[in-house]
Amino acid sequence: MNKYIYLALIAFFSVSIFMFGWLSHCAYAPGKKIKKVTTLMKIKREKELNVVLLNSSSTYYIGINGPTGFEYDLLASYAKHLDVKLNITAAHTIAQAIKFSQNPNIHITSASLTKTLQREEAFNFGPSYFEVQEQVICHRGMLRTNKFPRDVEDLAGLNIMVGVDTSYSQTIKSLKNDGFDINATFTSEFSTEELLQKVSSHEIDCTVADSNIYALNLRYFPEIAMAFSISGREQLSWLLQEDTPELKADMYSWLNTFNQQGKMIQLKDHYYSYVLFFDYYNTKMFYKRIKSRLPKYKKMFEEAGTRFGIPWTLLASISYQESHWNPKAKSFTGVRGLMMLTKNTAKLLGVKNRLDPKQSIIGGTRHIKQMLKFVPKEVSGEDRLKFALAAYNIGLGHIRDAQSLAREIGLNDNIWSDLKIVLPLLSQKKFYRDLKYGYARGEEPVKYVESIYNYRDILENRTSVSITK
Repeated sequence: MNKYIYLALIAFFSVSIFMFGWLSHCAYAPGKKIKKVTTLMKIKREKELNVVLLNSSSTYYIGINGPTGFEYDLLASYAKHLDVKLNITAAHTIAQAIKFSQNPNIHITSASLTKTLQREEAFNFGPSYFEVQEQVICHRGMLRTNKFPRDVEDLAGLNIMVGVDTSYSQTIKSLKNDGFDINATFTSEFSTEELLQKVSSHEIDCTVADSNIYALNLRYFPEIAMAFSISGREQLSWLLQEDTPELKADMYSWLNTFNQQGKMIQLKDHYYSYVLFFDYYNTKMFYKRIKSRLPKYKKMFEEAGTRFGIPWTLLASISYQESHWNPKAKSFTGVRGLMMLTKNTAKLLGVKNRLDPKQSIIGGTRHIKQMLKFVPKEVSGEDRLKFALAAYNIGLGHIRDAQSLAREIGLNDNIWSDLKIVLPLLSQKKFYRDLKYGYARGEEPVKYVESIYNYRDILENRTSVSITK
């Protein structure tokens, strides 16, 4: 009997061990393993992308129509790609942005940060999205003296201030270590934009800023001037948390597609194209007339904008481009008034007196609204207004010719960044001789549209919290 009990016990334990091994194998088979929740998976699961954005004109600010800025638009596009909400934490200096980036709940920090060797040792950078150079920016009035610097040696004796913990402060310290005599103050109180403002008011002689920041702020602070570049080409990149390879890979893939689709070119064109048309004297006069002339007509522009659904700042900018806000303006071709209407156009629009500011503004706005109706439905977003303005300047027929020519040479005829490449070709015989409407001074509508949007951006900067302390 003992023998049978002994055999039964052996059999029981053998079966138990087998079952335990089999169940363990099933539980930990490759298909059954519990996967680690990655940052990218968490973002998609929680439907929220948490980002730190530097509150500045080059990155992110609240404009007259809501959030805007080059880096804001980029991250908004990435959030749309992920199908998640963009949750923004605003930083007011680069040092503050870097501090905020240490919060483990922050996924991406976007603060116009250059990927320097020192930073690469301390941070995990994502893809690069812009190329810049550090530039020494000084007060324009110094050009009339022998104090305006032309190289690093000329910085001796000048009052220079840069932000602490910026790449600029690293550059200045490196130059001082190399033996250059530079009297620089490092501040945590002011952003780069605020330092540019201090240069403009000549509270300090010079500061250092990336080329894109200088370009964007030149229209806001026309008394600043670029002295010389103080660095080679550098890349702006996003900061990511450590151990986020899936998020980094997805960002690289998305940005590559974004570039291939031509969207990056469009975005850069939207924010930086006006720089080609910057004119110091005209910009100074515009600022003066904002104070002396615009107050008389601002309410009229606002009322027309509300009535026709077009931003008043754009209407005011069109009027300035046309007449410099002179209600009695008259050209040699006979167009007259604030919106410079022809006699025939005024008659069609019901304008009885072109010299009456209110009638001129209403008539001009109605004319733009009509132009918008003729813009092809394939043209979307801000480009619709730009197409309409170009047609307002040169005529709808020439715009259609330009679209036809764009298709012939392999460009997209429904985006402004491509159309403005084609428009100047309308003045060349080899192109215009085969077009329906023939010759046109195609450079003019390009300058016209870019100038208007430059004026609009200045107006919106003055009427919104574009640069905060």
